[in-house]
Formats: sequence, structure tokens, C-alpha cells
Amino acid sequence: MQKRSVANLVLFAALCLLAAVFLIPLVIVLINSFKSSLYISGAPFELPNAETFNGLNNYINGLTTSGFFAAFLRSVFITVVSVILIVVGTAMTAWYIVRVKSRFNKALYYIFVFSMIVPFQMVMYTMTYIVNKVNFDNVFGITLVYLGFGAGLSVFMLSGFIKSIPLEIEEAATIDGCNPLQSFFMVVLPILKPTAITVAILNAMWIWNDYLLPYLVLGTDEKTIPVAIQIAMQGAYGATDYGGLMAMLVLAIIPIIIFYASCQKYIIKGVVAGAVKG
Repeated sequence: MQKRSVANLVLFAALCLLAAVFLIPLVIVLINSFKSSLYISGAPFELPNAETFNGLNNYINGLTTSGFFAAFLRSVFITVVSVILIVVGTAMTAWYIVRVKSRFNKALYYIFVFSMIVPFQMVMYTMTYIVNKVNFDNVFGITLVYLGFGAGLSVFMLSGFIKSIPLEIEEAATIDGCNPLQSFFMVVLPILKPTAITVAILNAMWIWNDYLLPYLVLGTDEKTIPVAIQIAMQGAYGATDYGGLMAMLVLAIIPIIIFYASCQKYIIKGVVAGAVKG
């Protein structure tokens, strides 16, 4: 019993240390968002005081110079549409792969799995060239690009969960008069809810915070939040408004934290359901 208590204490301490590793950078960003840029680089770990406190000026200046609200709406549109396409598209694909047994579908499944280990940097130049050729270099086209890059992990997780769904449920729906699409949307998709929500959360966090893909595809004409912040806060001759940068980072982090906090209970449940059977 004593050994178990010691082990639990050590585990608790390790988890607290791990939490601190992830939380301290966020706290530093929050603290520095209220400090003057002059003092951020010199004393980034100090709390604001009467000399360094800059009030809400960093937030006001950041909002006026970065075009934050337009970039925010653009990021919301891209994230929401991309996540919907990924969840629905990959769920249907995974369902087809699992239910229709063939060599083609088996090979297709392993292609999706293989795509998970291909580095983005390996294909980004070719991808950018193709995207420009087919006129996907806009907020609508980039959602299809995200669908392609997000399909691998999503199909893998959803396929694992679909394998655990008894085929008899779908057969009963067919007997009741459902066609394949009705059977999927009315029977299979509701059962997939835990894993589908997990897929949505993971992809939403990735797409919302992504910098490189929007920068390559959209350039500076249709900026998302990460691109807008980086460009607006970078002044002439390499000068950077660190105060405005920190303030805009705080505003950019808040929506995804709220989204994650409201849905995080589904993550472990969905990952376990989709991975154990897969």
C-alpha cells in the first residue's frame, strides 16, 4: 500500500511538471501582452509593474493594425468548412472501405495510413504549383486542400470504430427500407459520434493554428489569423511589435481553448474507440 502511495505521488508530481511545461509559455504570452514592447525582450519573465505596464494599448494597436476581425472571420470559415468536409467525407470513405471488402479498398486504406507519415515539406512545392493551376488558391479551395491533408488520420480512426459496429444494425435498417446513404446518415453516423467529434477537435485545432499552408496557398491577400498577426506585427527593418504580437496571440488562442475545453471529454473516448479496434 505504501509503495502504491509513493508511486501515485511520483506520478502526480510528473503530471504537474508536464502541465507546467505546457502552461508556462501561455502564461508568459499573457503576461507580456500587457507590457510595453521595450520591456518584453529585456525582461520577458517579469510581471508587469508601474513602469512596464501598458494597459490595453497592445490589444488596441494590434486590432487596428492587423486586420484581426477580417482574418478571424476568414479563419472561422476555413476551419468550420474544412472540418465538416473532413468529418463527413472521411466517415463515408472509412465506412465504404470497411464494409466493401476488396483488394482495391484494402490498398486504399493503406494509402491513407501511409499519407500520415509523409512530411508536409516533402510535397508543399508540388502542392502549391497544382493549387495555383486549378485555381484553389482561395478560401474555398483551401478547404479541399485541408480535406486531403486531414484524410489520413481521420480515415484511420474512423475505420477502427466502424469495425466495432455490428453489421446487423445496418442490415436491419436496409430491411426497414433505408438505402445505403440513409443507412449511413441515419444509423452509422450517429453511432460514430464519439470518434467523429474527436476527429473534428483534432482537425479544428490543427487548421485554426496552421500558418504554413494558408501562407503558401492564400498568400497575403486573404490572410488567416496566424498570417495576419505575423505580417502586421513585423515592422520595417526587422523591427517587431512584441506587445501587439503577444496581445494578438492571446486573442487567437482564446477561441480554440474554449472549443477544446467544451469538447475535450470526447477526445480520449474517441481515440480509444477508434484505435483499439483498428
